[in-house]
Amino acid sequence: MRTNIFIDDELLKKAFRYSRAKTKKELIHEALKKFIEDKGRMDLRQIRGKIKFRENYDYKSLRKGD
Repeated sequence: MRTNIFIDDELLKKAFRYSRAKTKKELIHEALKKFIEDKGRMDLRQIRGKIKFRENYDYKSLRKGD
């Protein structure tokens, strides 16, 4: 999809410093993928108190490999 937008030149300069992208198109694609990845993660605060562990669950023995 072709779209024309105005992007602040200073924002682009800063973004290029953190990216390996060579073109504006690559940079925008990278930014969109990162945005989707970040927003797609579940907020762990939403599941607080909803996970039930087995009564005999022993995380220390699991760390040892027993």
